[in-house]
Amino acid sequence: QDNSFEQFIINYCNEKLQQIFIELTLKEEQEEYIREGIEWTHIEYFNNAIICDLIENNQTGILAMLDEECLRPGTVTDDTFLEKLNQVCATHQHFESRMSKCSRFLNDTSLPHSCFRIQHYAGKVMYQVEGFVDKNNDLLYRDLSQAMWKANHSLIKALFPEGNPAKINLKRPPTAGSQFKASVATLMKNLQTKNPNYIRCIKPNDKKAAHIFNEALVCHQIRYLGLLENVRVRRAGYAFRQPYEPCLERYKMLCKQTWPHWRGPARAGVEVLFNELRIPEEEFSFGRSKIFIRNPRTLFKLEDLRKQRLEDLATLIGKIYRGWKCRTHFLLMKKCQVVIASWYRRYS
Repeated sequence: QDNSFEQFIINYCNEKLQQIFIELTLKEEQEEYIREGIEWTHIEYFNNAIICDLIENNQTGILAMLDEECLRPGTVTDDTFLEKLNQVCATHQHFESRMSKCSRFLNDTSLPHSCFRIQHYAGKVMYQVEGFVDKNNDLLYRDLSQAMWKANHSLIKALFPEGNPAKINLKRPPTAGSQFKASVATLMKNLQTKNPNYIRCIKPNDKKAAHIFNEALVCHQIRYLGLLENVRVRRAGYAFRQPYEPCLERYKMLCKQTWPHWRGPARAGVEVLFNELRIPEEEFSFGRSKIFIRNPRTLFKLEDLRKQRLEDLATLIGKIYRGWKCRTHFLLMKKCQVVIASWYRRYS
């Protein structure tokens, strides 16, 4: 019920993961249709970049202002931090506070004076400002290292070399918020170079019981996970896409003109293949470098035809092999018969 600094940075990480989910699914999906020259009507969706910027902006972000409060001289408290937020973020559409200059929340009794509220992608979350400054300073690690280095046990002293007074860096250690922000940035950079697959888990009820389906709870999760926008883009678009070369290589045995080898361009081969199979024109589109298939049933049909064709080819190979084996045995027996007959006639 009481969210503090820990929950704040967890929710910040969730926002960044949601942002990359949007980039890799909704935005990239629609941009690919445009790149490939596929006729497409843009579908609007909410991009949570504005929320990420509210938290991580280097000048006006919440983490930047928290670090500034932790580093500045003078009396610094959680209240001064909240006051600074109220000055800088008052007009931001995703920031709410009763103490800010914005009069929208002056009479909001659900929002205490010592709290601020952020309208995240998944919904509004209220944070207790108490403890933000101390938790962000994270001075425990330095004090702990110095204490461990003073131990008489050589192993413990070796595990905490940064506690050695001779090696203490006078520069102020990085705050917990800045360390977490750097870790999230590294994670995002790593994910951008990969092709991640998302598994969205839906909790059917709060009782952890079987055979209970809370419709309101499920609908709420579907909305804040961004599944509605994703489904709209998927249904309006194409379920499957593949470059022409691997597509032709996989399904070329379904057409006599492309089997066993197609000598022309891969796209022309795919066009011949799809015309031969009489797939409805509304079920596929030709992009600049890929074939786009709209309905999964069309793809399942292709896979079923390929499976049947492979079985037929396996039967054909087996038949030819057995015929060759029997003919080889027959020719050998015939040769033996000729030799035996010639020797028999010689001595008869």
